[in-house]
Amino acid sequence: MFPWLEIGGWLGSALIVLSLTQARVLRFRWLNLTGSLVATAYNAILGIWPFVAMNAAISLINTYWLWRLNRERHDAAVYEVVEVAPDDAYLLHVLRTHAADIATFAPRFAPVPEPGEERSAFLVQRGDETVGVVEVRDAGDGGGVVELDWVTKRFRDFTPGEFVHRRSGIFAAKGFDRVVVPQAGGSDRAYLRGVGFRPEGSAWVRDVVAGAEG
Repeated sequence: MFPWLEIGGWLGSALIVLSLTQARVLRFRWLNLTGSLVATAYNAILGIWPFVAMNAAISLINTYWLWRLNRERHDAAVYEVVEVAPDDAYLLHVLRTHAADIATFAPRFAPVPEPGEERSAFLVQRGDETVGVVEVRDAGDGGGVVELDWVTKRFRDFTPGEFVHRRSGIFAAKGFDRVVVPQAGGSDRAYLRGVGFRPEGSAWVRDVVAGAEG
């Protein structure tokens, strides 16, 4: 056997095993697809047809799910925004369950609002699965300050928070004329631009227009 062929076989196996360690659904699918394609080619060269058929089928399944996930990533019919009270029991359960992960993105976020603090909370649902949480504090001057815009690890390659920000009516109903993100890291800026925010100094601001969507 040629050394490069054996290396290719090991590489395909390694990618498939690595894919199974991924929490992110999109990353899992891409790694698994790449590994199964390599394995298909490797087994075809060796003439091991049962494994060719199996890996080819896995490749087709991964291709389908990648197409479907990317097609649905901006589809408001797939993701639903559910407003809940800031002290809602289920919301607090989600925040407690993912507290360590949330702290890495919003270390100053407090799940329970301070006395007198007005806060709006939104769950982003994909079917019966909660894939994101957005919480916005009323700053008292027509501005809403985003305290949390968090996505679960499975859907971190997507931007489900956009379904909250794209529905301007949600914030207009709260009396906001703008929504502010006090600071944003480099990886968040493309997302914020994509949902209509603009930079103002170190902050990012999105104007709220009553009755407007998008």
